[in-house]
Amino acid sequence: MKLTKQASHEIPSGVLGIAHGADEDRLFAACIDGVYELSLSDGKHRRLYEHQSYVSSVAYLPTHNTLVSAGYDGALHWYDLASDTVTRQVDAHQFWSWKMCASPDESLIASATGQYLAGGEKYEPRPENEPSVKVYDAKDGTLLHEFEHVPPVLSVAISPDNQYVAAGNLMGEVRVWDLTRGEQVKQWTTDAFTSWGIIKSHCYIGGIFAMSFSPDSQELFLAGMGPMRDPMAGNGRQLWQRFAWREEVPRLIDQTHEGQSGEGLMETLTFHPEGEVFLMGGRLRGGKWNAALFDWQSGERVEVVKFGGRICDSCFRQNGKQLFLSGCKKQSSSRDKPKPFGIVDIFDVG
Repeated sequence: MKLTKQASHEIPSGVLGIAHGADEDRLFAACIDGVYELSLSDGKHRRLYEHQSYVSSVAYLPTHNTLVSAGYDGALHWYDLASDTVTRQVDAHQFWSWKMCASPDESLIASATGQYLAGGEKYEPRPENEPSVKVYDAKDGTLLHEFEHVPPVLSVAISPDNQYVAAGNLMGEVRVWDLTRGEQVKQWTTDAFTSWGIIKSHCYIGGIFAMSFSPDSQELFLAGMGPMRDPMAGNGRQLWQRFAWREEVPRLIDQTHEGQSGEGLMETLTFHPEGEVFLMGGRLRGGKWNAALFDWQSGERVEVVKFGGRICDSCFRQNGKQLFLSGCKKQSSSRDKPKPFGIVDIFDVG
């Protein structure tokens, strides 16, 4: 499978999340200064609405012709595309939403939050002061579930069968809940993504920044950055791990193969619609790529991309023929003539 760059479009501010829920010309972008609609054919864009702070995630619900977004203001917004109107705002969290997602059947919205505050002399995270994971009815915004975790909870995912929600945190702890019963069904910890600073930062840094269930909902993939001696350097290896999460004790099946990674924090992981490969992307600290395709079953890297900046999110067109990568490039130092620093790249998949 090959990726061929087809176009690159700029947006005024950094793009933290994207959504493309149907085979059409529009892409929706969660940006530092609001939610944008982007034309994929000509790059024209317009800002639809704002949050009180950065917008971290956006989901497109084509059945309802609605966007749902989450932000660093801790709020969820529902936006009706037919009327160009914010129709609902839910104050979901006291702190910001790190990540939000919609279930594949468009019935549920899950959001994760949490602030890292030292809970003791060893700088272990302080217990949460609100439920770290919340699940809402996507149609009317009703709160359905509140789940406990250890903050900060950096990533969240709903399974393709719409039955489970998983979330991962700074300390590499993963929890999975059954959405029908509202109960936790699995909990385990991987130490592969978390670092303790002994040079500049005497605290924990890292965590599970992205996750995705496999297409059959039987496995869970995690992404982030491997441990470092000095976390401020950002030179941990580009890392994914694959777990058989349904086993009595979740089992590590595979992870980034030796010699197939560079350095940098990985922030997005998504499966191709046909399910044979997945993409992982993020920052480039060292090496030749910051986005790559991997074979689901073998774990082998099959294609690489060097994106011109930090990759914050990714998604495929529903027919699998295109890949969208979004993020931020270096900001202009000029205050008088600021340049766009949000970027969306389009790749043909063949």
